[in-house]
Amino acid sequence: MSASEAFADRMVGILNDSALALLIGLGHQAGLFDTMAGLPPAGCAEIAAAAGLQERRVREWLDGMVAGGIVDHDPAGGGYTLPPDRAACLTRAAGSGNLAGLAQYAAAMGEVEQRVVAAFREGGGVPRSAYSRFRELRAEESRRTVDGALVDGVLPLVPGLPERLREGIEVLDVHCGRGHALSVMAQAFPAARFRGVDLCEEDIAAAREEAARLGLANTTFDVADSADLDGHYDLITAFDAIRDLADPARTLLAARDALHDDGVFLMGDTAPAGPREEGADDPVGPLLHGLSLFHRTAVSPGTGEAGPDPAAGGRTARRMLTDAGFTRVDTGRAEGDLLTVYYAARKS
Repeated sequence: MSASEAFADRMVGILNDSALALLIGLGHQAGLFDTMAGLPPAGCAEIAAAAGLQERRVREWLDGMVAGGIVDHDPAGGGYTLPPDRAACLTRAAGSGNLAGLAQYAAAMGEVEQRVVAAFREGGGVPRSAYSRFRELRAEESRRTVDGALVDGVLPLVPGLPERLREGIEVLDVHCGRGHALSVMAQAFPAARFRGVDLCEEDIAAAREEAARLGLANTTFDVADSADLDGHYDLITAFDAIRDLADPARTLLAARDALHDDGVFLMGDTAPAGPREEGADDPVGPLLHGLSLFHRTAVSPGTGEAGPDPAAGGRTARRMLTDAGFTRVDTGRAEGDLLTVYYAARKS
């Protein structure tokens, strides 16, 4: 086989896999993987009925899953099966290891494709208003990580932090949104005291409602500007939040000033796509570069400016922190979380 023929075969595989990514994302949203994981070998009508979906659509989806080697089919018996080893990374039960959730980004990138093409030709960027689906996916992904890995996978990235939380320290979560991460930590560490701030009154109301429903007496939530903080804290967190702020630099400066001398600022940020020579062996390199091009470098807090230069790579978040006066910045990754890097920053 010639080099050209081999590459053509690879291209066919890429096109097939692109369609599979869309089908997998659809299966995740429709609950088909979760349904099949709980069924023995079953026919299309049975699967559709169990999922509450239209049989005609489910049959086409199943045919695509079988063609892609995701679902097994017994032609003699007519049954479809999702093997346990595949269900382990395709169902919601997998928590942060659910890769079917990440497949939804293929469709999200397609939604802004023409705007990104226009930015190639005309310059500028893509307004944040075009990224509602991206925000939904990041919120879903964040919740999976929070529920499945925050306490046991993320917080231990900072040596000694779980022990300090168990003893009881002061914690602030900036741009906390609906406060789910804070509530998870407050449940796990009842001796610590947690405060969340956000400018969105609706989100703060939802955060208070969840805390009340869980009976959490060690949490408070305030409508406040994260760039104008009061009080001092042992731990300040920002989970996938800093880049959504109108003025990230002000918030980072405020966070630094609000930390006790031995305090830690723990920031979760989308993993950067490294330079070509550094990312050649990265198993998710194409995914990270795609997300960077279609989202991070396309959008900024304004309405048309391009975002950070991708050539900055992993230095971008670190530079933001060092520019804010943090003198020590350590990084880590939580198991199963492909898209997030965690930065533990200290004043000294």
